[in-house]
Amino acid sequence: MPKPEVNQLLAAAAEACDERKAEDIRILALDPTESGLTDYFLICSGNSDRQNVAITDGIEMKLKKEFGTLPNSVEGRRQGEWILMDYVDFIVHVFTPEKRAFYGLERLRKSATSLSIADLNSEITNAIEAQRPARSKKKSAKKSVPSTKQAAAASSKNAAKVSAVKKKTPATATKAKKSATAKKSAKK
Repeated sequence: MPKPEVNQLLAAAAEACDERKAEDIRILALDPTESGLTDYFLICSGNSDRQNVAITDGIEMKLKKEFGTLPNSVEGRRQGEWILMDYVDFIVHVFTPEKRAFYGLERLRKSATSLSIADLNSEITNAIEAQRPARSKKKSAKKSVPSTKQAAAASSKNAAKVSAVKKKTPATATKAKKSATAKKSAKK
């Protein structure tokens, strides 16, 4: 099962596609038995080579700004007809409509499950909710009441510190008086 961080990256990438007016945005959850390279494909189309470059730039900027991550590699940016961005856990494919119809990645990956952005967001929410009870249990265990031995040791340490402070105070006052007396006698 993919990590919630991967799903958050994928959701942000899909959002960036939508912001740049990409068309027919699809997320394919790949079957692990058939694809050992990645977990998801994010596929979308732009109306021109220039729009495809703008879509990939938008994805790259958004993921860098929000998550501090860059793609491992980007292929096809110069031509712009089919741009592939490799984020290891998911791969982004940005096509012109003609190239998308020609290569038909959705047809090639028949065993892949198509996800909507709403499905992806619900998976993220469920994963976060599943982690919350585990974290609160760990915190409550750390904030447990100290045992009587620990409390007694702490109070004896505090008492020792207080007595040490009391002992130091008269000694320093006595030293100050002696030095003042010595200075007076030295002046005479």
